[in-house]
Amino acid sequence: MKRTRPREEIGADPPAPEDAVGVPGGSDVRRSASLPARPSVRPEARLLLATMTVRVPETTWTGPFSRRHPEIVLEVLGRSETGRHVIVADHWISGRPAGVWAREIASYPDVLKVESLAEVGDGSLYRIKFRAPAVVELYRQLEMPLPFPIHVQGGYVRWEVVARKADFEALLRFARGLDPEARVAWTRTPPLRTHLPLLSPSQRVLLDRAIKSGYFAVPRRVSLTQLARDSNRSKAAVSQALALIEKKLLESAVRGPIL
Repeated sequence: MKRTRPREEIGADPPAPEDAVGVPGGSDVRRSASLPARPSVRPEARLLLATMTVRVPETTWTGPFSRRHPEIVLEVLGRSETGRHVIVADHWISGRPAGVWAREIASYPDVLKVESLAEVGDGSLYRIKFRAPAVVELYRQLEMPLPFPIHVQGGYVRWEVVARKADFEALLRFARGLDPEARVAWTRTPPLRTHLPLLSPSQRVLLDRAIKSGYFAVPRRVSLTQLARDSNRSKAAVSQALALIEKKLLESAVRGPIL
């Protein structure tokens, strides 16, 4: 049976895996010395999974806007960059009819353009061009993908973080600089290597090449065409292989490591 850990807020290092297993009769014993030892994983190689909640500063429009309307829900669905310090992002915002928030959003100094796209469910879609908040630049420097959707409500932003220990600590320092009371709820901390046995040797080689060449960097440093050329494979074959790799790793991350 897979063991689960309670979510807990940061304040100390994430809990370490249990060293003992329960046996019938109520006593705990150490794992038998005859069993193969689990390979040790350096702390910096561990993949940390958590949810971070931070108060949005006044300089980013989503902060004052959502504090003014604490009842609304705002989801950032995706983004693209139009320059070093400007991004365009699609948002779903509760409240109808379509465009009900457009004029107010456009009034914030960091917002450059607002388009009302469509009414969806109990809210509407907006495409908003605005000056990139500092966290976007930090993710760019760390070469980490920014996960979506990002949830904003009542002046607080909440998003999922998947990062190695050093990158996570840099992100946490940044968050605490914005909000000393920034909260982190741990999901789990599986070793990154626990997911790799799912991949074939050729898949591991391709994944390693893609990471080192910057294919997963933000912004991307190498195109799919160039990655395929470097791998001596067709563009279609590499695209299909990467999709399968991502599927395997995501399924493994959701299931968690086998203990």
